Amino acid sequence: MVTRSKVRIVKANPKYNLHVTTSSPSLIPKSLFHALRDPNWKQAMRDEYKALIDNNTWVLVPRSPNVNIVRSMWLYKHKYNADGSLNRYNTRLVANGRSQQQGIDCDETFSPVVKPATIQTILSFAVSRQWPFHQLDVKNAFLHDHLKETVYMHQPPGFTDSAHSDYVFLLQKSLYGLKQALRAWFQRISSYVIRAGFYHSKTDSSMFIFHKGPNTTYLLLYVDDIILTASSTSLLQRIISLLYAEFAMTDLGPLNYFLGISATRTTSGIFLSQTKYATEILEQAQMLNCNPCRTPIDTEKKLGPEGSPVTDPTLYRSLAGSLQYLTFTRPDLSYAVQQLCLYMHDPRESHLNAMKRVLRYLRGITDLGLQLFRSTTSQLIPYSDAEWAGCPATRRSTSGYCVFLGDNLLTWSSKRQDTLSRSSAEAEYRGVANAVAETSWIRNLLRELHTPLFTATLVYCDNVNVVYMSANPVQHQRTKHIEIDIHFVRDKVAAGHVLVLHVPSRFQYADFFTKGLPYPLFADFRSSLSFRKSPTPTAGAY
Repeated sequence: MVTRSKVRIVKANPKYNLHVTTSSPSLIPKSLFHALRDPNWKQAMRDEYKALIDNNTWVLVPRSPNVNIVRSMWLYKHKYNADGSLNRYNTRLVANGRSQQQGIDCDETFSPVVKPATIQTILSFAVSRQWPFHQLDVKNAFLHDHLKETVYMHQPPGFTDSAHSDYVFLLQKSLYGLKQALRAWFQRISSYVIRAGFYHSKTDSSMFIFHKGPNTTYLLLYVDDIILTASSTSLLQRIISLLYAEFAMTDLGPLNYFLGISATRTTSGIFLSQTKYATEILEQAQMLNCNPCRTPIDTEKKLGPEGSPVTDPTLYRSLAGSLQYLTFTRPDLSYAVQQLCLYMHDPRESHLNAMKRVLRYLRGITDLGLQLFRSTTSQLIPYSDAEWAGCPATRRSTSGYCVFLGDNLLTWSSKRQDTLSRSSAEAEYRGVANAVAETSWIRNLLRELHTPLFTATLVYCDNVNVVYMSANPVQHQRTKHIEIDIHFVRDKVAAGHVLVLHVPSRFQYADFFTKGLPYPLFADFRSSLSFRKSPTPTAGAY
């Protein structure tokens, strides 16, 4: 296994500042000058430069007046072996997309990535059907497509043409760092796999489906990382060979580590965890040796805007963003992290203290993860809840839901509602509407996966009024102000796609996503939501 550390060095030009950032200061050059003199880095830069020339990435042209010229940068990476020893020096020449101008050398830049709920649905299918799945990595993914825009770039430091030092590069192909690079790569690979017999999913544009008779393959794309599963090993290998014929790729073997998520296949299914990432967050916060606590949030006190500003808001925002990504496999953090993210624009000391409590909770169980089971049950069951007027600053309600497919937790949400609710019933009804919208999307996804649901989705809510409102078309005095679009729940109920049922509060798992809970109930819900400790010893576990 190879790990990486990074350094970014901006172009050596007196008008630009020099920036060096690293997680391994002892191995990273102190300046661009030293990098150009170090034989290891110099050779790595020569190899990268030669590969770009062989790929016909640019044409050297005279510099035209009144054109925007993008700056170039060298990106340095150390790659390590599993034992921590240095494997090799690796460099990459990239464009500085910040110097691009909208409408001149870039236009559309958005590129879709596969949704977390789609990943977990496909993994649930794969383990239930005992399908093989592999992960692939595309080498130099962004260099595969031709640019549609006219982009000029400065010659890179250390490799300026001595005969034409005032010339610039006219880029012919996409280059790492360009704002449109992601989109260009997505269009390139999607057009190829469609020609190979796949078709776009309408529910998730980053999922591609191949279905012919008994043969089925699902391809999930997250930038240049690919997850591939198929109904048979031979079909999987044929698809991999097709991709190899078009792109330079690395077959990383059976799915085990992707997007910072560890995937461990067990006899009962697959276990997803982010133990390594959780440990890195604790290291960043310098709380790796802190005292753990049992719950991530105080049950007595709500976060508000009061208090003195924090001394380092950038660190707060960085940690909040990292914790938000951690909720990919840690729904137990969802409500606490959602509360912290509400104040990223103006963090206060009280918010920082609340964040430290989340980190202390994380320190206690870094190896907790999500278990997806082999399950033959295809019933779709969401739980929905809302805390009325829970925000002390805006008096808006917090709604949350979690959705199960059989025994497997597919998706969850904790979110402050966009508008004020005049009653707890209205707040709960809005929460049910959010859950029904999510399950409608999942039903469409399952239909595309050739596994349609023929039974109604059972939505569990602990508010009796909401159960009545979902089936009763009569507008009462207390509900006639609710927006029409929320009443689409009634249409789903009338069509037989959804059935809203009452559940006692002690079995309302969505409480997990709307409020702080006492430890006994918190631990019980956490276990019911398929959270487990790692089935194998994991580095950084407490």
